[in-house]
Amino acid sequence: MIDVVQLDNGTAVLDPGDMRITAATAPKFKEEILGVVEGGSHRLILDLKGVNFIDSTGLGALVGILKRLGPRGDLALCGLQRPVATMFALTRMDRIFRIFPDVASASAAFEQV
Repeated sequence: MIDVVQLDNGTAVLDPGDMRITAATAPKFKEEILGVVEGGSHRLILDLKGVNFIDSTGLGALVGILKRLGPRGDLALCGLQRPVATMFALTRMDRIFRIFPDVASASAAFEQV
């Protein structure tokens, strides 16, 4: 279950909690986030500080969320633990996603757009 918090600049912060985003959990994770998007939130910050592992299915779920947002939305990731950051670097997904150290940095970047 994800937590959703509305920030002053209208972004939603989603924290999937302490988990691994794998083939077993990625479909539900993606479904929950897309539910937030369908509910009208198009500027999302995914706080992944509680995620200690992500596999290719998890990366695919994030790409699917990014595609669903399309040009009308914005997605930022933050709080990546070392193993997750390494996976993003190895797959070059760090070039696709905007990654920040924390929620405050990601939120500030949204305000500059």
